[in-house]
Amino acid sequence: MHAFRPAVVGRALPRAGACPRRLVTHTLSQHPRTLSTVSPTPWFVDPEEAARLQRHAPPHLPASAPTLPPLPAAAPPAIRALHAQLAQSPLLEPDALLVREPIPQPPGPPLPYAPPKGRRRRGGTYFGEGFLEPGGIWSWVVLAQVKEGTEKRGAIDSVVRIVRKTLLHLEPPLGLPKNSRKDITDGWAMLDAGDFAVHVLSKDARTKFFGDRNTW
Repeated sequence: MHAFRPAVVGRALPRAGACPRRLVTHTLSQHPRTLSTVSPTPWFVDPEEAARLQRHAPPHLPASAPTLPPLPAAAPPAIRALHAQLAQSPLLEPDALLVREPIPQPPGPPLPYAPPKGRRRRGGTYFGEGFLEPGGIWSWVVLAQVKEGTEKRGAIDSVVRIVRKTLLHLEPPLGLPKNSRKDITDGWAMLDAGDFAVHVLSKDARTKFFGDRNTW
């Protein structure tokens, strides 16, 4: 006959040498390294070695990104919409995108008086008294200079297409002349938009036709 042993109800004791299991929880506030103190460099990378291997900008590139010239507060909405599109173009120099009122130009010398000649009375140069509009034909001028070296690779034609597409999709759309590649001569294209003119040109053309950059 076997001896009776009473049953023991309870938690089993851990084995000798075994570590008891514990549920360890950490909150973000209790963790010693919060998101604000996490370094962008991994823990296994030597900071001195990372600083030595850090890549720097090539010497031919500017140290800081060029900034856009300020847009005049009185610029009309059509020019503001066009300026926003041209500022995103990778074909243009950002610091050379200029919007301003035209510089007043002095009137040229008057034509000498010459009476008509011949039986048909031709050749006269006096056509009556005229008047000069202040500021010229347009109220605003937009200068967009393409990046150097891209003027012979279709950059001017591409920017002209951006200008036409932007102005034709306005409400109401602006009336523009017929597009023609013959209008691009000597690195310069001009688009008449009615109240303002858009000049898309190369660096050499800007220096040649618009003189000092500080003036324009």
